[in-house]
Amino acid sequence: QVQLVESGGDLVQPGGSLRLSCAASGSIFSIYDMGWYRQAPGKQRELVALITSVLTTNVADAVKARFTISRDNVKNTVYLQMNNLKPEDTAVYYCYARREKYTYWGQGTQVTVSS
Repeated sequence: QVQLVESGGDLVQPGGSLRLSCAASGSIFSIYDMGWYRQAPGKQRELVALITSVLTTNVADAVKARFTISRDNVKNTVYLQMNNLKPEDTAVYYCYARREKYTYWGQGTQVTVSS
C-alpha cells in the first residue's frame, strides 16, 4: 500500500510557475511508476506526465514544452515543474503510483491560473 500526499497547488497568474510535489509513504517508492493526472471542471481526467521506476519520462504533448516531471527516490517524492502556466492548465492535479495491477492516488491539489 502506498499513501500519497500532494502539495504545491495555488492561484497563479498566466505566465507564472508552480512546482507540485507528491510525497509517498508506505512502500518502496523506487519500484513504482509515478505520474500526474489532472481534471478540469466538466472534463475527463487526463494524463499530464509520468516517470517510470527506471526514470523514463513521458509528458503530454499539450504541456511538453512547459512541464517537467522528476523524482527523488531518497525523499520518496515526485515533482511536476510547471512553467508558463496558462488558464487552460487550471485543474485539480492528482498524483498516482502504479506497479503491476495496483494504482494508488493522492487526494489532489488545486491549480488555478487566472489574472
